[in-house]
Amino acid sequence: MVPVITKSLRQVKRIIVLAVGFTILFLGIALLVLPGPAFIVIPLGLGILATELLWARRLLKIIKKPFQRKKETTHAR
Repeated sequence: MVPVITKSLRQVKRIIVLAVGFTILFLGIALLVLPGPAFIVIPLGLGILATELLWARRLLKIIKKPFQRKKETTHAR
C-alpha cells in the first residue's frame, strides 16, 4: 500500500511542477509583448520545468551558456 501512495504523491508533485512551470513560462512569453521582465520570467519557468523535463533542461543550458562564458572571463582578470 505504501509504494502506491508514494507513486501517487510523485505523480501529483510532477503535475503541480508542470502546471506551475508552464504557467510561468507562458507568462514570460506573454511578457515579450507586454511590459515586464520577460528575460527573467522565461528562464525561471524553464528552471522549474527543468526539474522534470529533459528538453527544458537542455534549453535552459543553452540560454545560460553566454552568461557563463562572460562570468568566466570576468574572473580571469
